[in-house]
Amino acid sequence: MIRIEIYHTDECDPKKCSARRLAKFDLAKLVNRVNLITPHSIFMNPFSQKALSPTDRIYLKNGISALDCSWESAMRIFKKISPRVEDRCLPYLVAANPVNYGKPTKLSTAEAIAAALYILGERTKALNIMDKFKWGITFIQLNKELLERYSDALDSSEVVRIQNEYLEDVRK
Repeated sequence: MIRIEIYHTDECDPKKCSARRLAKFDLAKLVNRVNLITPHSIFMNPFSQKALSPTDRIYLKNGISALDCSWESAMRIFKKISPRVEDRCLPYLVAANPVNYGKPTKLSTAEAIAAALYILGERTKALNIMDKFKWGITFIQLNKELLERYSDALDSSEVVRIQNEYLEDVRK
């Protein structure tokens, strides 16, 4: 079983919080202190300089971690966590959650975790997570082509190349 930990700051609406929902279904563990995040886990950090790729599977034994907080707090918290973990950013994906539907890169915590699992070859686990949300399958459908391409990439630089090619095609 893949360990999923979410550093949760209680800054969101509990009724809309995807991290709380994952914890409710025992799909993730919420933690409230940085030192409780498993060292060398894959930490989803939108400010990271390295894109998540299938080569990061080697860190799955330590799990996947994410942060659930306001954007105002995010950078300060990421700086505390980054030395302890293998931080990675997700490539371009579009949100399907009701708050940010259709907005690029504005993923909920659950979408970020599911996308990471999908890219790392854990499609069944990703689908199981998204199955807990009415809009979950929509996230997979909206991003299916990209998720498949990212999950076939050789490394982080190829993920970035795929992302850039896709964005260039969209611009045309």
